[in-house]
Amino acid sequence: MSVLVSGSIAIDHVKTQKASQENLLGGSASYAAIAASFFSPAGIVGVVGHDFPEEHLDLLKSYKINLDGIEFSEGETFRWTGEYMEDMNDRETLEVALNVLESWKPAVAESQKAAKINLLANAHPLNQHEVIDQVGDTPSFTIADTMDLWIQISRDELERLLKRVDLLVLNDSEAKLMLDTSNVVAAGKALREMGPKYVIVKKGEHGAMLFGENDFFTCPAFPLHEVFDPTGAGDTFIGGFAGYLASLGKESFTFSDLTSAIARGTILASFTCESFSTHALQSLTQDSFEERLKTFRQYCTFE
Repeated sequence: MSVLVSGSIAIDHVKTQKASQENLLGGSASYAAIAASFFSPAGIVGVVGHDFPEEHLDLLKSYKINLDGIEFSEGETFRWTGEYMEDMNDRETLEVALNVLESWKPAVAESQKAAKINLLANAHPLNQHEVIDQVGDTPSFTIADTMDLWIQISRDELERLLKRVDLLVLNDSEAKLMLDTSNVVAAGKALREMGPKYVIVKKGEHGAMLFGENDFFTCPAFPLHEVFDPTGAGDTFIGGFAGYLASLGKESFTFSDLTSAIARGTILASFTCESFSTHALQSLTQDSFEERLKTFRQYCTFE
């Protein structure tokens, strides 16, 4: 197993202005692990309840994802209900039921501890610390994703986490919140100085920025004629990023390796946006991926 993904596993109910679906596979770890498995063997550490659909487990198994780190609890699975407005950048969370996720403590299985990439998908910083403690020094690269809630209620734990990871990923509004600034470039640079070697700032439909010590890279999003459901796109992005890095088989990575990984994550995320849940990823072929990557490379190349 090359990529260990820890985070939430959820049952989603998503509404858009054109359609609505219930009992969808969701959660940061679900999207990220499926995306990572496109390039490398992956495993999940998470928790589900008695109501978690067997079909979702079968789907994860179909990607040969190591599920030994999933706790099966007596309670109900984490559920999220959200609605997207006409402008897909405008989303309203209608209901959140943490359920078994509220008291979950991650437990990495022995079969998962040899992973070379440790991807801490969006979760409480204390749980992210716990995973780092359990895997020790085995991973050669550790990535942490976070969100505004943890910045607001667990800032001390989050700042301590920054000193334990190689790369931090968050979106532009979260970066600005963390540094109390309106300038995303200034925020990205300042975050890197707080501990991680690299910082990725996601900008949704405008792509992503990568900050290194003396390097900077910006990558646009792949232009889509229609966005169907962007839920999980950010998790797909970082999962694809991690999976591609693992596929290189290296103990350390160059800045160029990271920029290549961003491009791959961007392409996978674009497919996620074209359907509910992970449906587009389920039907994605290597040929379709390579064709879109080739087109993207042409879009971004100039003399």
